[in-house]
Amino acid sequence: MPNKILKQIHKKLLRKEKTVAVAESCSGGELSSLLTSLPGSSGYFLLGVVTYSNKSKEMILNIPAKIIARYGAVSRQVAILMARNIRKKTLADFGLSITGIAGPTGATTTKPIGMVFIALAKKNKTLCRLFLLSGKREAVRKQSVGEALRLLYAQI
Repeated sequence: MPNKILKQIHKKLLRKEKTVAVAESCSGGELSSLLTSLPGSSGYFLLGVVTYSNKSKEMILNIPAKIIARYGAVSRQVAILMARNIRKKTLADFGLSITGIAGPTGATTTKPIGMVFIALAKKNKTLCRLFLLSGKREAVRKQSVGEALRLLYAQI
């Protein structure tokens, strides 16, 4: 799936001279890996970080501990701040974030396995989408990366 859209993203970012930075949690670096898989990706890919722990979200992405405590790491609020703050930190045109519960553990009654928030920050606008993905851990991770790529493609 990702190959076709990835090539289209690659061409669009290079043609429009736009840049992207990524903050990932549950996808564990898969989005960054894909975005840097094509030759010439250094022309648009500025930085990818895997802020897996709450502490790393605080330290690297400057997300206040009180926001994480109040809403949880898997929340619209945290996804938006991840995208906005990685964009600000790198001066990228697009900041893209993924945070979710890939499983098999970590679910709660209000946050099931497969719940993923994906956010994309641009200069004057931030979008955030909630996905309820199905399958086991690897399937949730792959689907979340695919959805992030679709969101990025639609906004370039």
